[in-house]
Amino acid sequence: MMFLNLTDMGLGLAAGLAGFVDAVVGGGGLILLPALFATFPQAAPATLLGTNKAGAIWGTGAAFLSYVRRVRIPWKTVLPTALAALTGSLIGADMVTRINGDDFRRALPFVLAGVLIYTLMNRQLGQVHQPRFTQKTATFLGIAGGLIIGFYDGFLGPGTGNFLVFVFILIFGFDFLHASASAKIVNFSSNFAALVLFASKNHVLWHLALFLAMCNMLGSLMGTRMAMTHGTTFVRRLFIVVVLLLITRTGWEAFGG
Repeated sequence: MMFLNLTDMGLGLAAGLAGFVDAVVGGGGLILLPALFATFPQAAPATLLGTNKAGAIWGTGAAFLSYVRRVRIPWKTVLPTALAALTGSLIGADMVTRINGDDFRRALPFVLAGVLIYTLMNRQLGQVHQPRFTQKTATFLGIAGGLIIGFYDGFLGPGTGNFLVFVFILIFGFDFLHASASAKIVNFSSNFAALVLFASKNHVLWHLALFLAMCNMLGSLMGTRMAMTHGTTFVRRLFIVVVLLLITRTGWEAFGG
């Protein structure tokens, strides 16, 4: 690692930028995964997904800890959601090694487009933190949402953080900052589960993942600081940009690639 070639530097830059974006609104896979697939076109998709998880989980963890120190987390809602996401992610990661995900990929840009349109049409969405359910209802909805999004994270992954942020805002009534902080905790749980499964099947390039982890963590710490400094409006704007880019990328992969 003392002397890095241009390929390593490019992947390191992608990992750092992915960590920054992921810490604020999620969607770091938009940056790092394409870089890995472009660099290693002959590698098994599961191996690149596993390597991405191994590199990205450290940044997610760093953002998780930074937010916890500065944002009041509704743990009674977030923890059941995180545990459900862990379970769903294990199932999804196991399935990605067994079946073809083309149908899921084709549907993804349309789902993301719906998220974007709804966010743009509701300018006050996520501006005020007003949790709207009793704890019992919030726990039930969190478990259901965690299972579904966790499964998606293990099976495909891109946009998981964005979906979590959107769910915490739309369903639970969080503002963008609290939603982003809560999403990091849930996303860390689902990433960990997927990583354990990929690693158990030797689908991780560990020598590369460790370098990516350092770069991702640095970007994540910078992103968390930016989110805390500039608040909800900044997070909302970056959320819109990242979702728009995700629609472009997933649409190209599904229909134009």
